[in-house]
Amino acid sequence: MNEEKEMYETADEIYFSDEETAGGLELELEEDVRNRFVGLVEDRYASAEQARDFDEKRWLTAYHNFRGIYNKNVRFRESEKSKVFVKVTKTKVLAAFGQLVDVIFGTGQFPIGVRETRLPEGIAKYTHLEAGGTGIETSAPAYSEPEQEEEVSNPYDIGYEGDGRVLGPGATLTGTKDVLAEAIEEANATFAEGASPDPQALELSPAKEMARNMQTLIHDQIEESGGSSELRNALLEAALFGTGIVKGPFNYNKTLSRWIVGEDGERNYDPLEVRVPRIEFVSIWDFFPDPSATSIEDCEYIVHRHKMNKSQLRALTRMPFFNKDAIRGCLQMGPNYTEKDYEHELKDDQRTEDYGTGQFEVLEYWGIMDAEYAREVGMELPDEVDDLDEVQVNAWVSNGKLLRGVVNPFTPYRLPYNAFPYERNPYSFFGIGVAENMDDSQQIMNGHARMAIDNLALAGSLVFDVDESALVGGQSMDIYPGKVFRRQAGMPGQAIHGVKFPNTSQENMMMFDKFRQLADEQTGIPSYSHGQTGVQSMTRTASGMSMLLGAASLNIKTVIKNIDDFLLKPLGEAYYQWNMQFFEGELDIQGDLEVRAMGTNSLMQKEVRSQRLTMFLQTAQNPAIAPFVKISKIVSELAYSLDLDPDEILNDPEEAAIMAQIIGAQNVGQGDGGAVGAVGQQSGAMGGPEGAPQQPPELGATGTGGGNIGTGSVPQAGESEFTG
Repeated sequence: MNEEKEMYETADEIYFSDEETAGGLELELEEDVRNRFVGLVEDRYASAEQARDFDEKRWLTAYHNFRGIYNKNVRFRESEKSKVFVKVTKTKVLAAFGQLVDVIFGTGQFPIGVRETRLPEGIAKYTHLEAGGTGIETSAPAYSEPEQEEEVSNPYDIGYEGDGRVLGPGATLTGTKDVLAEAIEEANATFAEGASPDPQALELSPAKEMARNMQTLIHDQIEESGGSSELRNALLEAALFGTGIVKGPFNYNKTLSRWIVGEDGERNYDPLEVRVPRIEFVSIWDFFPDPSATSIEDCEYIVHRHKMNKSQLRALTRMPFFNKDAIRGCLQMGPNYTEKDYEHELKDDQRTEDYGTGQFEVLEYWGIMDAEYAREVGMELPDEVDDLDEVQVNAWVSNGKLLRGVVNPFTPYRLPYNAFPYERNPYSFFGIGVAENMDDSQQIMNGHARMAIDNLALAGSLVFDVDESALVGGQSMDIYPGKVFRRQAGMPGQAIHGVKFPNTSQENMMMFDKFRQLADEQTGIPSYSHGQTGVQSMTRTASGMSMLLGAASLNIKTVIKNIDDFLLKPLGEAYYQWNMQFFEGELDIQGDLEVRAMGTNSLMQKEVRSQRLTMFLQTAQNPAIAPFVKISKIVSELAYSLDLDPDEILNDPEEAAIMAQIIGAQNVGQGDGGAVGAVGQQSGAMGGPEGAPQQPPELGATGTGGGNIGTGSVPQAGESEFTG
C-alpha cells in the first residue's frame, strides 16, 4: 500500500486514506455500488464485443461484395491493369430482399394474425340467445301483429311469412350492432354458452370477435407508428448480413395534431399526446448479444450501443426515470465516442480521421442483474426477492455513469429485441446471408473478368518486334498511319514484325458464366427470377416458366419460415402483451388468444381456405344439405379469408331477412309478368281465326312430314302404305 493509498479495481472503486481512518477502510457505499453496477455492464459489453470479432469480418466481406469494393487487404500484381468488380452480389441481395418484401407485404396487410384458441379459457367460444326472451321493438311504424296461439320465443319481429314473426310494412332495423345490443339489453334477453340448438336464434362467437378486435388493433398500431418501413430495413440487413434486428414494441408518446374551433370562431392548435407501441430497426453493428446464446430466448443480457450528440443526450432528460444529474455530469465530462475498426471500413472513402468528435457512446443494457446491486442503486423490488436472486433490469450507461436504472417494465419479463436469421446457423446467434453464400463465386467471377479484360487489351492490338540493327539509328518508334522506317541493311520486311497475342477471353467468360450459375445454386435465387435475359429451354413457355419459378420459391419459403418463427410470431405476442398491459382504449380485446405468423405458408393456406369455402358454399345450395348449413357463417368466413371486413360488406341477420323479402317480392313480380307474357305469346302463336288451335301438319308414315331428313319408321302390316 503506497502513500496515496488508492486502488482501482475492474468493477469497483474503493478509496483508502490513512489520514482520515487511521489505517481503516472508508467506503462510500452508494457511489461504490453504482460504480460496481456500471462496471459490470461495461464488462459484459466488452465480452460481447470481443465474441463477435469473427462475425464482424464476415459482415465486412459481405458489405464489400455488395458495394463492389475490394478490401484494403487485397493486393494486385503489377501486370494486372484491370480492377473491375462485377457486382453480382448486389443483384442477388436485392433480389432476395425484393422477394421477402413481396411475400410479407404483397397483400397490403401486416403479416401478423390473431385467432382464438381451439378451447378458449375464460371466454365462451359460442353463445346463443336463450328462448323465452321479450320481443325487441324495431324502428318500424306502429303495426299490430296478427293474433298468435303461442308466445313468440324469438326477440325479433321480422322474418318470413308464417313463422310467427311478421315484418311490418316499412319496418327497418337501424342496422348496427350497437342498436341490436341495446335492444337485447332492453328486452332483458340473456345469452347462454354453447352453440344454438335453434337455427332461428341469434348465435355469437365472443372468442373470435375478441381475436379479430386484437388483430385489427395490432395492425392499426403498426401502421400508425411506421412499423412496415422499420421492418423493411431489417429485412435488407437480413438478406445482406444474415441477421435482422427489430426492437420493440415499447412505449412511445405520439403527438396527434388537432385544431379546435374556439368561441371566437378561430381554430386553435391543441395537440394531444397518446401512448402507443412502437417498433424500430436496430443495426446489426450496434447489437451485442450474450456470447453464449444462440437465440434471443437464450440471452441473459443484450447491449445496444447508441451514438448520440449533445442534443440527443440532453433529450434523455425528458424520458421517464432518467437521472438528470448523471446526464449533466456526463455532458460536463465531454464526448467519449470512439469509432470502431469496422466503422472505418464502412466508409466509402476509407477515411482514417476520427469524425466521432462531439459524440457520446451510450450503452443500453437489458438483462439480469443481482438483486443486491439493483436495490442499492435505487430500484424498488418486492420484499420476497432475496438479495442473492437475479432480476431483469434496464440500464443506460455513459462515461462511467448510470443514466437510468429500472426493473424491466414489461409483464411478463421479456427482452424487447427480435433477431431473425435469413439462413439459420444452429450453433451461432447470427445467421448467414446471401452475400456470404456466394462469396467464393464472386471472387472467382471477379478474377476471370479481370483476366478477360487484360487479355483483350493485349489481343486487341499488335505488339511489334523490331530489329534495330537493320534500321537507321535515332528513329522514333511511334506507330501511326503512313509511318516510314529508314533501313540501312538487310532484306526488305525483315526488320519489323507484328506479333498478335491469342485471344483467351472466351475461355475466361465461360468460367465466369459457370460460376454465375454456381452462384444461383449457392443462393437459391436463379438469374431468370430477377430479370436475366437470354434464358432458353423451359422458359420459352408460360407453363415452363411457372414450373421453374415454383421450384425456385422453395428456398424463399424456408427463409419466410425463419421470419415467421423468429420475428413475426414473437413480435405479435409482444404486441398482444403490450396491449393487455398498457392499452387505454375502449376496444374489447380480453380473451384467450394466440398469435400466428402469416408468412408464405399462411398466405397459401388462406388461398386454399377461400377456395374450399367457395366449393362448400356451392355444395350447400343442394336443398337436401342446405338445412344443415349456417350460410351466414360461411359467407362471413369467405369474406374474411379474402381480406375483406365482414362487418362492412355483410348484412346482419335482420337486414338479411329484410333483403330476402325484398328480393323475393321482386322475383315474384318478375315471375308473374313473365308468365303472362308467355301465355300471351303462346295464345297468339297457337290461336287460329277463332282462337282454335291449329292442326299439326301431316307427318306421313315415315314421320318426316314429307321431307327427306331421316328414314322414319317402317310401315307395319295393316298400316297405310304397307306394300306387303
